[in-house]
Amino acid sequence: MTVPFVELRDEHRALRDDLRRAWDEALDSGAFVGGARVEGFEKAFAEFCEVRCAVGVGNGSDALVLALRALGIGKGHEVITAANSFVATAEAIVHAGATPVFVDIDSKTYNIDVHRIENCITARTRAIIPVHLYGQPADMHPILEIARLHSLSVIEDAAQAHGARYHGRRVGSIGDVACFSFYPAKNLGACGDGGAVVTNDPKVADTVRMLRDHGSPRKYEHGVVGYNSRLDSLQAAVLHIKLQYLERRNQMRRRHAQTYTELLSHITGIVTPFVPDGINSVYHLYVIRIEKGSRNDLQKYLKDYGVQTGIHYPTPIHRTAAFASFNSSGCPVAEKYAERILSLPMYPEMKRNQMQYIADLLTDYCDG
Repeated sequence: MTVPFVELRDEHRALRDDLRRAWDEALDSGAFVGGARVEGFEKAFAEFCEVRCAVGVGNGSDALVLALRALGIGKGHEVITAANSFVATAEAIVHAGATPVFVDIDSKTYNIDVHRIENCITARTRAIIPVHLYGQPADMHPILEIARLHSLSVIEDAAQAHGARYHGRRVGSIGDVACFSFYPAKNLGACGDGGAVVTNDPKVADTVRMLRDHGSPRKYEHGVVGYNSRLDSLQAAVLHIKLQYLERRNQMRRRHAQTYTELLSHITGIVTPFVPDGINSVYHLYVIRIEKGSRNDLQKYLKDYGVQTGIHYPTPIHRTAAFASFNSSGCPVAEKYAERILSLPMYPEMKRNQMQYIADLLTDYCDG
């Protein structure tokens, strides 16, 4: 049996007629940048995220940069974030002109360890970027309290968590601003690239709109130095269609995660995902931790039997060459777990026999 890590074709086969119709309408209109399709998706996505404003941008990385800029964060400032995110989180901080400060992770959830944040706050700290890693919300209540005590902004990196909830609140509606990616493999993915900034603050939204379009509130008026980071109308049309099915597809992911956990929980040496009370994950990834044998050997073993896997992420950001010069408070848990985590195949169209096959292989490897 062959089990791909992710499968995008099945989703698009099911939506092909709707997608083709939307693309044909966009082609016939000749409107490819901005306009009614982008505005329509922004309105729908804001409603989905339970916020007042959503602003479409070119990609998730730009969303983070523009959010930081809109909050006035830049040169001379520090921004606290998790050590084990995708590098884009830290890149955005640097591109905004600020300095990333990396915090270790919680040993159960793999999200930022909220107990270590305050030790990293200095007079230069301006914001915290918690990452809702693997589709599971970070522990936002203590983060918001720390931010309140120290007058810091909170930017949710929600690139992997479209539709997740934290104690009833939709991810994206909890911090001052939130950033999403619509990279094709995301739970809500475009047929290309895209991103969004969402917020309840209309002033922040207006600033992001201006920054995404060359710093221009109106054509040929340029109040600030901006960017070219607009969500195109073709991708907006695709995302608007897919948004209608996101809740159902997230629920399919949750069912698959439950099946995985039932099949794997008895295997000695494998730690399945821990989800605290009040957390509703959307399982962008299903990540196990290998406490027996070699993770790399296990990954090769699974590959030999047709199962594709991933590692998210093999190196904590502060240990990469690009960010080695930035100070970190010491992140031993992130460094330790980077050598032990393994992402199993996860997508809505998975079948139980595929998960059973993977479980049997893991059992044979760990018990052999």
